Amino acid sequence: MILFSLLFVCGMNASADNKSNLIYNSEEVNGLKVGQTVYKMEGSSLANYMKYNYKYDEQNRMTESEALKWNSTKNAWTNDMCIRYAYQGKSVTTTYYKWNNKKQEYVLLPEMTVTMDNPNM
Repeated sequence: MILFSLLFVCGMNASADNKSNLIYNSEEVNGLKVGQTVYKMEGSSLANYMKYNYKYDEQNRMTESEALKWNSTKNAWTNDMCIRYAYQGKSVTTTYYKWNNKKQEYVLLPEMTVTMDNPNM
């Protein structure tokens, strides 16, 4: 088991943030980052911390970024936040949603919705 853990840590595409002891493992498909799992160093072992899932449109523009937190009580990933991006001309609208446990769905946070012009588009 120790050898497997060592090989896992060495084999993954990881980078460390020395101040917070976080290890990042990214997943790519066709050159696009579709997911990232963040582990936290706890002594000499890694613990699940956060997980991100990304979606793209046909022009490889990110359309959604979903964040999940690790729930050690349930031993499972739980929904936390979702950010959706809508593109229209040279404008990008960023819409934020927070997971609502009672409704079992993401709920819009209208005060955080932002539309910005991007001259590079």
